[in-house]
Amino acid sequence: MKRRDSLKFIGVGSITAGLLWESCKVDQTPTPASPVQTTADDIITAGREAHEIERDKKLLGETFFTPEEMATIAVLADIIIPKDEVSGSATEAGVPDFIEFIVKDLPEHQTPLRGGLRWLDMECYGRFEKAFVDCTPEQRLQVVDDIAYPNKAKPGMEAGVTFFNRMRDLTATGFYTTEIGFSDIGYKGNTPNTYTGVPDDVLEAFGVKDMNWG
Repeated sequence: MKRRDSLKFIGVGSITAGLLWESCKVDQTPTPASPVQTTADDIITAGREAHEIERDKKLLGETFFTPEEMATIAVLADIIIPKDEVSGSATEAGVPDFIEFIVKDLPEHQTPLRGGLRWLDMECYGRFEKAFVDCTPEQRLQVVDDIAYPNKAKPGMEAGVTFFNRMRDLTATGFYTTEIGFSDIGYKGNTPNTYTGVPDDVLEAFGVKDMNWG
C-alpha cells in the first residue's frame, strides 16, 4: 500500500470541519511523537475564550487510549502517511496525540476506534497468532490492504473497512493541520514584503501568459 494510494480516497470534503483541532498548529514500529501542543501550558490562547482554554487543558490532562492502543495507532498512522522524500511521517507530525485529543473532544469516536483497534488485533491473531504491532511490516500491510480499498474488500471485512476509513480521515486531518502537512502540499501562506506576481501556470490557464502588461 503506497502513501498516495491511501490518501487519494480523501477529498477536501471528506474531512469534516468538526475534526479540525483549532489549537493544532516501514520497516519498524514507530514511537509516538510528541504533538505540537503537549501540555496545558502550550495551549494557544490568542483570540480564545477562557472556558475554551480551560476545557482544552482539562482534556489534555485526561487519557483515553492505553499505551498498547497508542502504539497500534502510531503504526497504523505511519502506514497511512509514511515518511517520504517530501515530508515526515504521521507520527513525526504528532498524529497519534492528535487522535488521542480528538476522541476526548468528540467522544463519538471513542467506541468505533477502540472497537476497530480490537478488530485489527483479533484479525492479526487469527492470521498470524500475534497482535498487529507484533506482526512484520509485510503482515501488517497484508491486513491493511484488505481493508483500505472499500470497493475491493471481501465480504466479512466490513467492520475493518469502516474502522480504517475513520482512521484514515483522522490521520489526514491531524497531519494536514501541522507544519509538516502544510509543507507536504507546498502551502506557504502569506509571506511579508514578498510578491513574485501571478504564477505562470495560472496566467497560462487563463490565456494571458504572453500579454504585455506594461
